[in-house]
Amino acid sequence: MRAGTGAAGGTRATTRFPHLKQDFAASLVVFLVALPLCVGVAVASGVPAELGLVTGIVGGIVTGLMPGSSLQVSGPAAGLTVLVLGAVGQFGLPALGVIVLATGLLQLGMGALNLGRWFRAISLSVVEGMLAGIGLVIIAGQLYAAAGTTAPESGIGKILGMPEALADALGSATTLTSLAVGAGTVAVVVLWQRMPGKARAVPGALAAVLLATAVSAVFSLPVATVEVQGLLGVIQPPGTGAFAELANPAFIGTILAFALIASAESLFSAAAVDRLHDGPQTRYDKELIAQGAGNTVCGVLGALPMTAVIVRSSANVRAGARTKASRVLHGVWLLVFAALLPSALALIPIPALAGILVHAGWKLIPFRRVAALWRGNRGEALILVVTAVSIVAVNMFEGVLIGLVLSVVKTAWDASHVKLEVVDKGAGPIQAHLSGNATFLRLPKILDTLEALPQDRPIELDLSGLHHLDHACRSALENWAERHTTAGVDPVRLLAA
Repeated sequence: MRAGTGAAGGTRATTRFPHLKQDFAASLVVFLVALPLCVGVAVASGVPAELGLVTGIVGGIVTGLMPGSSLQVSGPAAGLTVLVLGAVGQFGLPALGVIVLATGLLQLGMGALNLGRWFRAISLSVVEGMLAGIGLVIIAGQLYAAAGTTAPESGIGKILGMPEALADALGSATTLTSLAVGAGTVAVVVLWQRMPGKARAVPGALAAVLLATAVSAVFSLPVATVEVQGLLGVIQPPGTGAFAELANPAFIGTILAFALIASAESLFSAAAVDRLHDGPQTRYDKELIAQGAGNTVCGVLGALPMTAVIVRSSANVRAGARTKASRVLHGVWLLVFAALLPSALALIPIPALAGILVHAGWKLIPFRRVAALWRGNRGEALILVVTAVSIVAVNMFEGVLIGLVLSVVKTAWDASHVKLEVVDKGAGPIQAHLSGNATFLRLPKILDTLEALPQDRPIELDLSGLHHLDHACRSALENWAERHTTAGVDPVRLLAA
């Protein structure tokens, strides 16, 4: 009887969870990938390391249980590191919970209003430019962290200050040791892909951090390590004083930047993950609601914001995950680690985490994409580069806005194809035919051609071939017709559609 009952129970479990074996194995892989990244993103963001684990746990268990994308994995992302670091520096750590909470509520609202699909309308060049700019700032900032020195606040300051920081490092054995640990970590991550297949079962980032930790401990290297406060010690729901910042316009702008960037990164990641598997595709509005729910919980806990993370998501797919159970279980493993082994974090050298983030920042820069765009569509390549440079030179929010404005202007320019054909038969009126879409963007060229026409001959301007004529163009053409004709000559005739 017992044997029969056990077999029946096993059959029922297999029926209810037919892919449990694959999902269990994939969850362990994703956990091992996520662990060093959660800690590294938190440290780079200027918050306690445990808060990165809290966000990873919420991303796995809360967001992971919700509908939207079945195989996409959420957690703290390198793409938001720069924004979080700036927000914490400007408004303080207690205000971070309010920012993340408001971000989550905005995402819930946008998802409920079916706005998730509209994020797919954002120019891919703007998103890639945003990620490239973030990558550059991350690399610059983490090079200072690897050296054990304080980085300048602005992105451009980080880059311009590198020569002086390098000169200072060459005169300090402690700084050179710290840099060596960071460089060694990057080297292990890069070279790990060339290891035999069995060795690659351990994620490169985890292997690099473990090796750096072991070397630092064995040789007692003078490098800084992660400060540990304990999981319960870092969870601090935002107090009433932090909500007072909502009256600050700069604070509201930061919330909008978080919501825009986190949502765009998550939904673009979803589109990329959908191309990696042939299972159920992402339902964008529900995925935005899932992200909003996760960020709302993170905000209540005072943790880091979350997005879908392509590194963890692709690892999940490659590891053979079939359902959302894999990402939920990865959150459970993070919770078990944070609850039982938090002191292990205190052994991790900060330069090793900086090396992990330098590699992650490098991966955010789409070098091949820029080269391909430059060959095929230089306008899009320019948008990508300008967005990236603007983020480095100004800040995240304004850099993205600059990219969006450029994208809209380019789209309007591309859409405003207009042809002006002038026919002069030598006798009778000169005939000018406009066709296509006449907008203010093409107006200077149109007026240059029309104003070059002789003023002592009758002119007919035929607008019947236009599909679109905006108000600025119409007004300018009417003004030109009124003032172009000289005395004694028939006035310019406008032949409307």
